[in-house]
Amino acid sequence: MSKIQEIALAVENGKSKIIEGLVQEALAEGIEPQKILNEGMINAMTVVGEKFQRDEVFVPEMLIAARTMKRGVEVLKLKLATGETTMLGKCIIGTVHGDLHDIGKNLVALMLESAGFEVIDLGVDVPSENFLNTLKANPDAKIVALSALLTTTMPAMKDTAAALKNSELKGFKLIVGGAPITEQFAQEVGADGYSADAAGAVVLAKKLTA
Repeated sequence: MSKIQEIALAVENGKSKIIEGLVQEALAEGIEPQKILNEGMINAMTVVGEKFQRDEVFVPEMLIAARTMKRGVEVLKLKLATGETTMLGKCIIGTVHGDLHDIGKNLVALMLESAGFEVIDLGVDVPSENFLNTLKANPDAKIVALSALLTTTMPAMKDTAAALKNSELKGFKLIVGGAPITEQFAQEVGADGYSADAAGAVVLAKKLTA
């Protein structure tokens, strides 16, 4: 088994205690940092996402795999700063105003990061002007992702979506998600896409930025 395959399996199985050592061994063998990231870790998270959508793994396993990858990326960071990596673009994400729930949002952020997006996480209870100001400061952002868990904060999502869509800012895609959100609601607020789960959000984001 190649070192890349060992790294991929470690990420898939959430072996966070050994991932740093495996990445260091791969670097010592002269394997390119971007190859370790793209073929070893990002590909592994794609597999985990596909398993999740088939109900073969669940949220805890996805979180553990994503956190394992994050530990591996820490080892690569300095090396990656000087090389070319498969970065898919910036994604701004946050839970809308009035909603303090972050588990789903955090999982989506982790999965997007694992897929190769640069994630700007605004946290929870985010007013629409915060999304707008962040987008203004990052005009190259390709995705803005809005999350809501409470039915009572769906109007806040609608208002934020309207503020973003009616702004002078262009070139980004708006995606929405969360327990009470439906495909129909996403269409009503003018979103470019909706996903019911974190793995689907990654597939959607990749499709919208392809």
